[in-house]
Amino acid sequence: MHDTNLLQLITDDLAPAQRLLELLQTESLALHGRDMRLLEEILAHKQALVIELDQHGRRRSEILASLNLPANRSGLEQLASQSSIGQELLVQSDALTDLLAQCHAANADNGQSILVQQAATATQLRILNGGDQPALYDASGSFSRLVKPRPLSQA
Repeated sequence: MHDTNLLQLITDDLAPAQRLLELLQTESLALHGRDMRLLEEILAHKQALVIELDQHGRRRSEILASLNLPANRSGLEQLASQSSIGQELLVQSDALTDLLAQCHAANADNGQSILVQQAATATQLRILNGGDQPALYDASGSFSRLVKPRPLSQA
């Protein structure tokens, strides 16, 4: 009975995990294109999927804990060894784990992309606001600073 419920929860999570991966891939494109409207839509859908996956993950952990099994791969293997659907349980669990690992990697890539874009934007703003003092060398090769840099908008 518990094994069937666990298998159902895992199977039910495959579609949302796949959808989350697709959203993360679309988010990557939207980040590169700086499409804020699309990013807002993706964020709303991502949050709903993450909440659903988290709830099912907690429920799976509760099922394993109720059987006095660890809430990890080891506990699942112990349950599978005593179940008639044990092999399918492990196969579906591996498929879900793989999808979630892909989601994690795509999310990390998107996070890195956001950091790069934030750094580029900060540099552009510093230039426009005149915050960077250019370091220049004069004709004799010695270091020279401009008296007061002007923002690009005033140049």
